[in-house]
Amino acid sequence: MGLDDKIGNKGEELKGKAKETTGAATGDEQMEAEGKGDQAGANIKQAGEKIKDVFKG
Repeated sequence: MGLDDKIGNKGEELKGKAKETTGAATGDEQMEAEGKGDQAGANIKQAGEKIKDVFKG
């Protein structure tokens, strides 16, 4: 569960960054905002994984 979740979260973050960059390059503000939202969600999930790691150790 742990490593797979971390990899998935990182992938989601990178996907959001790509969406943000594409939106900015094409002037699509909605896509850019969605990309930022995707990144924020992934970062929250990553923080949750870090907290779990602290309590495991």
